[in-house]
Amino acid sequence: MTDLLNDRRERWLVHLLQLGLLTISAYGLFRGQIGVVVNGLVALGVTFVPALLRRDLGIRMDPGYVLWISIAVFAHAAGILGPYRNVPWYDSVTHALSASIVAGVGYAVVRTVDENSERTTLTPELQFAFILVFVMAFGVLWEIIEFGTEQVAKLLGGRAVLVQYGLDDVINDLVFNQVGAIVVAGWDAARPNEAAEEAAEAVDD
Repeated sequence: MTDLLNDRRERWLVHLLQLGLLTISAYGLFRGQIGVVVNGLVALGVTFVPALLRRDLGIRMDPGYVLWISIAVFAHAAGILGPYRNVPWYDSVTHALSASIVAGVGYAVVRTVDENSERTTLTPELQFAFILVFVMAFGVLWEIIEFGTEQVAKLLGGRAVLVQYGLDDVINDLVFNQVGAIVVAGWDAARPNEAAEEAAEAVDD
């Protein structure tokens, strides 16, 4: 993927997605839909994280992985405009995409711990299990946040920024979170290996 997406192309595509997220936020502001605005701006902020890590900590990510992050958050932000409600499979795909990013963070954490702790030896099997548990825990926390914001919105008489569509939706989200986690945990090419190595070195320093 790196051969297909050199630095210049990666920056161009990421900037294009960032422009799309800014457009989504502007549309939400124009329509008075605060949920759309918040989701768009949060997603836009996430796309700047790789650049901040590179600038402040010297942690670089593969261009393809940076683009993968941008696609995942763009898909989430765009979904609130209608696809989440109108396209049956869209929510499942976006959760798998988002979970793969969370799994990448979990992988970086477990690699950092494994390489910097003399008391800890994490076998590939334990690393695999850690990534699954990490994603599951994050997914449960996210569902709690969704439920909480919805209840607060009801109390205040407003519209929720994050919405749940019932217990079946929650279970479906958690299942597809694990699909994304399994892809990262089991497929070396889906992991942010360069970033994980540099994060481990940064902690060691």
